[in-house]
Amino acid sequence: MLTVADGSTFCGCNIENASYSMTICAERSSVCAAVSAGVRQFRSIAIVGGTDAETAENTPCPPCLQVLAEFCPPDFPVILADGVHRLSDFLPRQFRL
Repeated sequence: MLTVADGSTFCGCNIENASYSMTICAERSSVCAAVSAGVRQFRSIAIVGGTDAETAENTPCPPCLQVLAEFCPPDFPVILADGVHRLSDFLPRQFRL
């Protein structure tokens, strides 16, 4: 769930496809929904995943990084099952144009 500057939220989900290059991660899905609605200021993202509730609650689901890196600053909060991290914790040398 992506929280934006005004407090609104945008949810996303993984969209699997037989052609792996066409698969869309939940992070990209939520960012695309927000950008499509005209939002470009993001506050945080919470990411959960797993095959059951116990796994989702106790096992961190690593984020898909590239789309977050393109739209969010290095100190952007990424909330996982094990706590709050910064985007730069996962991607210390963020590539940006």
